[in-house]
Amino acid sequence: MSKTILTIDDSASVRQMIALTLSGAGYQVIEACDGADGFQKATSNPVNAVITDLNMPVMNGIEFIRKYRGDPSSTGVPVIFLTTESADDLKRQAKEAGATGWITKPFNQDQLLAVIRKVVGA
Repeated sequence: MSKTILTIDDSASVRQMIALTLSGAGYQVIEACDGADGFQKATSNPVNAVITDLNMPVMNGIEFIRKYRGDPSSTGVPVIFLTTESADDLKRQAKEAGATGWITKPFNQDQLLAVIRKVVGA
């Protein structure tokens, strides 16, 4: 059975790049356009990992993680930040909120796949 990855980003082109990269490697991909949409999809679908942007309207990535980590369905689900931000303070906040890892945009497709394989055990 293939693993399901949720990608949350307000940029349709970034979501498409992530989806193409992951689906090409055999993963199922669910897309969400902001943190609130992502939370709804993460808690109503079984997901094996989440890739989220930081800066989004409605609910940003750190707010998403805090809310998601408060839900029992998030137990054991790795959350990876994929963002243009690289400030140490933001990385600390993300880690405290429950993020598993951090990838800086623009991303390398092989790097993204390697991180996902590592965190989902595939």
